[in-house]
Amino acid sequence: MTDQTSELLWWQRGVIYQIYPRSFMDANGDGIGDLRGVIQKLDYLAETLGVDAIWLSPFYPSPMADFGYDVADYCDVDPIFGTLADFDELLAAAHGRGMKVIVDLVPNHTSDQHPWFKESRSSRDNPKRNWYVWADPKPDGSPPNNWLSVFGGSAWEFDPHTGQYYLHSFLKEQPDLNWRNPEVKAAMFDVMRFWLRRGVDGFRVDVAHFLMKDPELRDNPLSQGGLALYKPMGDYDSQIHLYDKGHPDNHALYREFRAVLDEFEAISPRMSVGEIHISDWHEWATYYGQNNDELHMPFNFALINAPWRADVVREVVESVERVLNRGQQPNYVFSNHDEHRIASRIGEQAARACMMLLLTLRGTPTMYYGDEIGMVNGEIPPELAQDPWGKRVQGLGLGRDPERTPMQWDDSPNAGFSPSGVRTWLPVNPDYPTRNVKVQLADPRSMLNLTRALLKLRRESPALHGGAYRTLSGDAHTYVFERTAGDQRFAVAINFTEEAREVALPSRGEVAISTEMDRAAEPTAERLTLRPYEGVIVRL
Repeated sequence: MTDQTSELLWWQRGVIYQIYPRSFMDANGDGIGDLRGVIQKLDYLAETLGVDAIWLSPFYPSPMADFGYDVADYCDVDPIFGTLADFDELLAAAHGRGMKVIVDLVPNHTSDQHPWFKESRSSRDNPKRNWYVWADPKPDGSPPNNWLSVFGGSAWEFDPHTGQYYLHSFLKEQPDLNWRNPEVKAAMFDVMRFWLRRGVDGFRVDVAHFLMKDPELRDNPLSQGGLALYKPMGDYDSQIHLYDKGHPDNHALYREFRAVLDEFEAISPRMSVGEIHISDWHEWATYYGQNNDELHMPFNFALINAPWRADVVREVVESVERVLNRGQQPNYVFSNHDEHRIASRIGEQAARACMMLLLTLRGTPTMYYGDEIGMVNGEIPPELAQDPWGKRVQGLGLGRDPERTPMQWDDSPNAGFSPSGVRTWLPVNPDYPTRNVKVQLADPRSMLNLTRALLKLRRESPALHGGAYRTLSGDAHTYVFERTAGDQRFAVAINFTEEAREVALPSRGEVAISTEMDRAAEPTAERLTLRPYEGVIVRL
């Protein structure tokens, strides 16, 4: 990697912050977050925190069977979130503060309430019939093949009106589009242009590896057990998903997808990041494209459910570094709207070291709202559960409500998310009086002030936001790596355990930041003792 970090594009040097709009800030007092709420908090994001881009989870009109990932209109805003004018104001206000805006694109499926699907299911000879994946029953009336829904049960739903089944890789309310139909491609590329013309800086592409299916609709082979990709998913794990996702034809499609983004490149650099759950590193990396002409980045989820062990984390990082070719940008993420919060998974002390790791590895980090204050999973009683996955596939802990609770802004009732007395869409975590933005801003050693210091150092340091990476040392307990650009050098040393550990450094230096926030400018020798779960950045 070149040391010329000044040539990096915004998405290569910046930090992305994911906002789940329902849960970020409620401006109109109905218990549900909205776009005007995001506008109210842009100063916090740009100035107080210091992130470079925001990614907004879906805000499109939707019946909300899967909280917005069932889209009924790709080119508008759901009234619960606001209006298109609110979105335009948000975009202009973010750009005015130097932040980029990424929106969620949900191309695999629509809502069953989308006008396209209503037409498609109206008759077998409707012009939009082939916009979705329809197939005849088997002679005994059963589904066309053995494909399964991620959310449980068959991936096929019988439509008695036309006597055929339609495919839904997720809920039956989320019919899959037929991306082999050129009309579907043209329509969805026009959706992209609609948002790109408005000034959107990029797309996060939902389930990006699902789009192309086997045209012959062949049965998936059965697995021999132990196939859970990154967490047990019930019956879904009983198959090798050879024909219903990860199809080789995705690659030609993403070259076309990239060409649409490139139409706008002369105005300002745009980007795409794809949600891709593929465990084989070489196959995962193919989504960058042989000529770096597909997705700008496939999301790297390997650390989301990895155990908090130095050797495991180091192996992931080194695997990424090995597999990527020139011009391919690594990226890391530890939390999102589908996975339990990092502080709940590994503990609050380790979460501080994890934030240091996220913001110092080579590549693009994506943070999840609330992680900067160490938010933990909410406990949602069954009668208040909202997530369809948790309701349909019970007993595996797949419900996603705990990581979607409202952002904790202050110690007022409802944590400053909604006015006092309003029932919020999910209950606010009861720890909000002591864990919130306001109280942590006043505590110099808080998780929030650690995150702010890390973001500031990263932004100011070419070695951290764009320099080369090299592993220095490590075992099962500690991980030490170096970031360099020109004559700027940092060593990052992290203790993954609850015991003090000694690590070797390549030379003398001084502490830039410790996760304990109490060692700044402390001189370091070539041996350094790390306290339990401590991370230290050393300026060499």
